[in-house]
Amino acid sequence: MSDTIISVTGLTKAFSRGAKAVNDVTLAVERGETLGIVGESGSGKSTLLRMILRLIRPTAGTVAIDGRDVWGASGSDLKGVRRGMQAIFQDPASSFNPRQSIGAILAAPLEVHSIGDKAARIRMIGEALERVGLPAATVTRFPHQLSGGQRQRVAIARAVIMKPAVVLADEPTSALDVSVQAQVLKLFSEIKRDLNLTSVFVSHNLAVIRQVSDRVAVMRLGEIIELDTADRIFASPRNDYTRALIDALPDPFRHFHSFKKPETGP
Repeated sequence: MSDTIISVTGLTKAFSRGAKAVNDVTLAVERGETLGIVGESGSGKSTLLRMILRLIRPTAGTVAIDGRDVWGASGSDLKGVRRGMQAIFQDPASSFNPRQSIGAILAAPLEVHSIGDKAARIRMIGEALERVGLPAATVTRFPHQLSGGQRQRVAIARAVIMKPAVVLADEPTSALDVSVQAQVLKLFSEIKRDLNLTSVFVSHNLAVIRQVSDRVAVMRLGEIIELDTADRIFASPRNDYTRALIDALPDPFRHFHSFKKPETGP
């Protein structure tokens, strides 16, 4: 039986002179699934994600999260929608207040949504930091005192601290060194498994998408041109554009059997 958490129908974003950044996209994401969205710069993948997040208003179409109309919600319904979906961006520092400590940054969503008293929030912040592999003392530090990888761990902690139904990530590892990128991707996969998160993960990097995704949507010129399981996309892509993206990967990643997702535990 289908258990759709994210439902996107006919989503379109037209800019000046009728140019469409996203054109009539329809897709669904099931509970506990990670949908990877991949495409070159300008393909519309980040615009699509931001329309789902209610950051860019669509020209046409609908978005529902766990049955709630994202763009039709208002008042308490809108607050519930926002609580149920959280975002992780490419540059977490741009969404942090540089004058706030990490503790205050993590407390903010709990305060906005009136979750717990002060003691409960302190406990939840500690648990969130432990979950992403940061020491408890991180609460007293400020964003500029952390490395890029540490800031992205804080961003993940902030995204999951309220246990949302959905996490949407927009190029969250593209600014990180390769070794740090691998650590963050492993962390993301572990948290997704532990919390049974439903997620959408946007990247231009097929190697990253292969590692985290259950299914993959390939975008080009604002449209989804191929959508299938990650295994099938990489083993036998049907679209020539998808095949060209895979062929452009370095040799160790090009062949399916050397490019399986790593095990993250039982």
